Amino acid sequence: MSEKNIQQDRPAFHGSDIEQIEQYYKIPAESIIKFGANVNPLGLSATLKKDLAEHLDVITSYPDRDYKELRSAIADYCGVKMEHVVTGNGSTELISLLISERNARHAMVIGPTYSEYERELSLTGGRISEYNLSEEHDFHLDIDDFAKALADDVDFVILCNPNNPTSSAMKKDELRSLLELCNSRDIFVMIDETYVEFAPDVSEITAMPLAATYDNLMILRGVSKFYAAPGLRLGYGVTSNQAFLDTLKKHQNPWSLNSLGAYAGVRMLQDKDFIQKTRSLILSERERILNELNSFRYAKAYPAYANFILVKILRDDLTSFDIFDQAIRHGMMIRDCSSFEGLPGEYIRFCIMLPEDNTRLLHCLAKSLA
Repeated sequence: MSEKNIQQDRPAFHGSDIEQIEQYYKIPAESIIKFGANVNPLGLSATLKKDLAEHLDVITSYPDRDYKELRSAIADYCGVKMEHVVTGNGSTELISLLISERNARHAMVIGPTYSEYERELSLTGGRISEYNLSEEHDFHLDIDDFAKALADDVDFVILCNPNNPTSSAMKKDELRSLLELCNSRDIFVMIDETYVEFAPDVSEITAMPLAATYDNLMILRGVSKFYAAPGLRLGYGVTSNQAFLDTLKKHQNPWSLNSLGAYAGVRMLQDKDFIQKTRSLILSERERILNELNSFRYAKAYPAYANFILVKILRDDLTSFDIFDQAIRHGMMIRDCSSFEGLPGEYIRFCIMLPEDNTRLLHCLAKSLA
């Protein structure tokens, strides 16, 4: 039996499996640096923490059923119309609602990507196809090739932009071409922009400016990653398809977002100091990390638009689990990408943390890959 076959019998951990990792490796969870979670290393904004502590009494009242203040703040933040904004209990709720309401006959998912899309699609009973991005093109979508792969009955396309786990991204002109193609074939497009705020130039890759023009589009975002608030469960979507918005709201539970989430959301999106600090950290560290990785003999790092980097292992005697195991034994949890469908080969993914932690990880990876 080959070494790589032996590795397949070992456990596969996801980014949130900290308790399982603690049990398996006998390492205290609080001592592990979570390079697999893709959450802003600065944590929750100190300004927001203070503000929330002083306004906890908002939970004694129901939130505004229409979330007008929050939707107005989102509209200003994204440069869209307030009437095109819907809020939800995390982007997960909106993904679920969108997929169930579209009830696609044949959905195509652009991968390799987040597995939750296909899980939700499987509940609707329709056909699911995958179009996997090519490693030869650094996981960048080729529109012409994608068009050829679209079956005649496809009526729903899902894209994560920037994509997880590849950190690749489509630019606005390419997104426009994709939407034109799909519009001409009566295909609705869902674009998940969970990681867009980490991009070097957000305006270059966000689909928000296209929302008013294309009513076959819904864009989803949340505050879990950039604002380091996954427990708040605040997500939002933008679409100019009013009929679909009305249907979505009709099937959504009232007050699906609690009062604290509605209050915090407004303040988060207006916290310019926190936004600037986060972007400054991520942009400078991403460049530094990529530069160092590019000097490694046995690693290929791909262009990154999100706050994480995908790396291909170029040593035949090393697997992604080997590198994961090496890192976790030094108190650093990265992502072994072997569980991602459509990603053949040996890959790891890790997010950008504080500079000193990033340096520790690079030194660890260098032992096997430099």
